[in-house]
Amino acid sequence: MHRFTFHLSPLLFVALMLPWFAQAGPQLDVGTLYDYLEPGKGTYAKRIYNRGDSTAFVKVSVLELVYDGQAEPREVDIDELPFDQRSVVASPARMIIPARGMQAVRLLYRGERNQERYYRLRFVPVVPEQDDSFALDKTELDAYRKELSAGVQFLAGYGTILITKPAATQYQTSIEQAGGKWTVRNEGNATVLLDNVQVCVLNEEECEPPAKHHLRPGRKREFVEKPGVEYRFELVEGDARKAMSFKAE
Repeated sequence: MHRFTFHLSPLLFVALMLPWFAQAGPQLDVGTLYDYLEPGKGTYAKRIYNRGDSTAFVKVSVLELVYDGQAEPREVDIDELPFDQRSVVASPARMIIPARGMQAVRLLYRGERNQERYYRLRFVPVVPEQDDSFALDKTELDAYRKELSAGVQFLAGYGTILITKPAATQYQTSIEQAGGKWTVRNEGNATVLLDNVQVCVLNEEECEPPAKHHLRPGRKREFVEKPGVEYRFELVEGDARKAMSFKAE
């Protein structure tokens, strides 16, 4: 699975470690780290896989990331709001995924579509307790604990990002060369992606490993001119892709 920084915030990728006892156990695979709810669509289905050899009991939580002028977003725990005020609802909020199995979580968007909005989705495997929302009886709980009794050190949970695009999505990306650098600005109202960004040293024909950078509306990315260095990437605006490259003349 890839792990890379989501540039809406350095905190958007989450790895939660929960103490337990077993070497073998559930292992979640959340698929893509970034999902997009396109204009005109109100639901999104995301598949969650369990690559491990034990059943995964997974809690799903939703937090909205609100950018209000601060460098880091303010988090709003959607699950703590009254149901009629939740802009995103995850169903089911509790998932039981068998070993080597898969289950889909359905994300229902109920909020406004006048601007782009951002959500952190957390998928955290837990050890169920009696009388919790997983509704296991004591016999089932004891059986599951025995299944994990070989010594699991931790249960790892993961976070992904859901971006809901505005109803009237407009892409407008400008590129300017001045002051010894190239500046890519997002002047539209939806996030654009700089995909497979590589920094290549031409005389040695070597390139750094590719990276991804998301540019929210109003944000920019700068590439400093360096002799013998070329920047390569794909500019992704919705379904449109365009190969780009910059190098000093």
